[in-house]
Amino acid sequence: MRSRKSPFKGRRFTTELILWAVRWCLPFPISYRDLERMLADRSMAVDHTTIFRWIQVYALDLDKRLRSLLSMTNGSWRVDETYVKVKGRWMYLYHAVDARGQTIDFLLSAKRDAAAARRFFRKALKQTCIVDPRALAVDKNSACPCAATAMKKAGELWRFTELRQNKYLNDIVEKDHRRIKRLVRPGLCFKSFHTARRTVAGYEIMAMVRKGQVPAIPANDMPAQVTFIAHLFGLAA
Repeated sequence: MRSRKSPFKGRRFTTELILWAVRWCLPFPISYRDLERMLADRSMAVDHTTIFRWIQVYALDLDKRLRSLLSMTNGSWRVDETYVKVKGRWMYLYHAVDARGQTIDFLLSAKRDAAAARRFFRKALKQTCIVDPRALAVDKNSACPCAATAMKKAGELWRFTELRQNKYLNDIVEKDHRRIKRLVRPGLCFKSFHTARRTVAGYEIMAMVRKGQVPAIPANDMPAQVTFIAHLFGLAA
């Protein structure tokens, strides 16, 4: 039974249909127009702009609901950033995984500098599923080392954290960057920073689900994912 504070209240379409579209759009490289055609094949007339609005609302909602359920990552962080085009301009997506490839956190930023890197580290360190990093592997860009040094001095980062500037250690995080590129490509580019931030949050949290970072959902188990997300929103699958 839905709660009184159901996030789906007032929607024209059923909750099951909305969650189906969200679960397909966020993990797979598929466009809103393709999803519109898939639904039309099932005799459901849903405009692609409606699907876009669903993603803008429920991607962040899904991220918030799943964050506290993530399993712990380890203390070996691999940090890098990639480029995402937003309204014709390149933005920077900071990303960190641990030595096993488990996602630690991410941050979309308009700039690639020490201030942006520091915001990213602060965001990551607030998560309940992480431990203080014993090692930070970064590339040769000076932004992350500068941010890490400043945070050590300020007591925001463990002072014994080892900084490793070796691009070969970051091969594991590069795989996640290729995943993001595949997901972004069908939509050509984002139209605003805020829509990009919300959509990327959905991409990332669903990637964590597929990696098995939610203990209740085995990695790549689609039936378990359907059931769990339905219960997460107060529904019977």
